[in-house]
Amino acid sequence: MKTYIFGHIKPDLDSVVAALAFAEYAKLNGVESPTPVIVDQFNPETKFVFEKFGITSPQLITISDILPEDKVILVDHNEADQRLAGLNQDQIVGIYDHHKANLNFSSPIEICIMPFGSSNTVAWQLFKEINYSLPVDLAKIMLCAVLSDTVGLKSSTTTEKDKLAVSDLSAVSGISDIQALTLEIFKAKSNVASLSDEQVVKNDYKIFDFGGKKVFIDQLETVEQDLLLSTRKQGLLSALQIIKSQEGVDFLILAITDILKVNTKLLVNGVGETELIQKAFGGSIADNILDIGPKMSRKKDIAPAIEKALLN
Repeated sequence: MKTYIFGHIKPDLDSVVAALAFAEYAKLNGVESPTPVIVDQFNPETKFVFEKFGITSPQLITISDILPEDKVILVDHNEADQRLAGLNQDQIVGIYDHHKANLNFSSPIEICIMPFGSSNTVAWQLFKEINYSLPVDLAKIMLCAVLSDTVGLKSSTTTEKDKLAVSDLSAVSGISDIQALTLEIFKAKSNVASLSDEQVVKNDYKIFDFGGKKVFIDQLETVEQDLLLSTRKQGLLSALQIIKSQEGVDFLILAITDILKVNTKLLVNGVGETELIQKAFGGSIADNILDIGPKMSRKKDIAPAIEKALLN
């Protein structure tokens, strides 16, 4: 029997690193055979960070690899629509997350959700509480994950705990130039030249259930927002319609966030999406684009506004 530990579908850096961090935490707490894995391929940013520090990638698994006697710990997500398809909920024994909870279990499980900007800040906090000295290699990638998920500590989700985590992880890892590391991460995150338009739209997405409506929100964090919209806009608009049909969702929205400018533009292709984001954010859509200003967090700035617009 194994205990698999993994993040959401289409895993980002925070999700992948959290699997490794919480596997370490589970081992310290006597969990039998904690096995960190991923359920989909790395994105370019995650690939860059793991290669930069020479860290071995967690094993890629499918639902067929999880046997009936195995257990599962989820990290960086809790909603059913963001889980590995086909996962038996009764096998889930724990959740470590930093997102709003949307849960309904038939029996008690261990749940730890903290209102921080990164799942790895949650892991850092739990390690601090037991006075555990983090391995240097783990501290390096945890530092990168916190910087990524908080957009270099600029996101509205950033808390004092995230800032403390960055300071502490910097000291443990021996990485002093946080600004330079953040810029490297940003550049890797922006590198979508090798991705098709459909891959861009599915590069970092989550599907939310808001009052029975399925809302697909992909977020692309980049340092080349204007260039991307000027050169690939039409292809991305076509991809929005294709993926909306493939995924069977009610709404699909692509958020293109300029990390350096601290700005997000929403790209939409559909009457329903147009009405929804105008109700959620106000303003006027021009050429399928709505500029929503310095809103950078899908979790705090974008998804809640869309949920409110749907439910009110």
